[in-house]
Amino acid sequence: METLAQLKTDRTKAHVVPLAVFMVLLAPFQLTGWLEWKHPDAPWWQQYPEQWQYPLQSLIATALLLFFRKNYELKWSRHVFLGAIMGAVGIGIWILPTQIHTWMGLEGAQEGVLKWLGVMPREEGFNPQDLADKLGGSPTVYWASLIMRFFRAVVVVALVEEIFWRGFLMRFLLDRDHDYWKVPFGKPAWISYGVVTVAFMLVHQPVDYAAAFIYGSLTYWVAVRTKSLLACVVMHGVANLLMGWYALECGKYGLW
Repeated sequence: METLAQLKTDRTKAHVVPLAVFMVLLAPFQLTGWLEWKHPDAPWWQQYPEQWQYPLQSLIATALLLFFRKNYELKWSRHVFLGAIMGAVGIGIWILPTQIHTWMGLEGAQEGVLKWLGVMPREEGFNPQDLADKLGGSPTVYWASLIMRFFRAVVVVALVEEIFWRGFLMRFLLDRDHDYWKVPFGKPAWISYGVVTVAFMLVHQPVDYAAAFIYGSLTYWVAVRTKSLLACVVMHGVANLLMGWYALECGKYGLW
């Protein structure tokens, strides 16, 4: 049986477990709506279950990342700046469709090509003010909810996803039967580009498929160009930071 010390140095588990646990923690709620009760008289933890599920999910994932921290190649280099720039470019492409919806003066959800391109209102989603209003308009509740949401998006999501997608899966696909950890980070191949990018796309909402495919392609290019996992993590963090700011500023809460 594997000891705690052995588990701590297991490089594969270190790259796979945090994202797996992160996703499993929410799957029962998202797929079944269990515990959710959208009724004015419902207690806050049932009316807005994401307000406690997301922080819990983030804290558990953070604990796992810290536990496995010595397995990650997060070395600083000048390439990190390229990751930050591409994060801004990538998220600009991601939010462009819903911004086009606003610029065109469209009303409500669209159908057909516009729907699949993401030209939708994106107004229904996580709004920290909802919980604050439910609990008497407390600014403390608002800021606590907002800070935890940004922590989840900018730090936790960026780390668990990039560590898995780019740190593990890109390598695994190139040498599944041998020691895939000997594969250099960022080694290019069509199979790793196709599988990782499509998988990344499919874990998002269908309305985001087009944007996620483009963003995933840009992140793959950053991985290949920089050979830096940290550059990919920073790209993801910057993208989510800007998306959160845009969602709050423009009322596009459905983006995050």
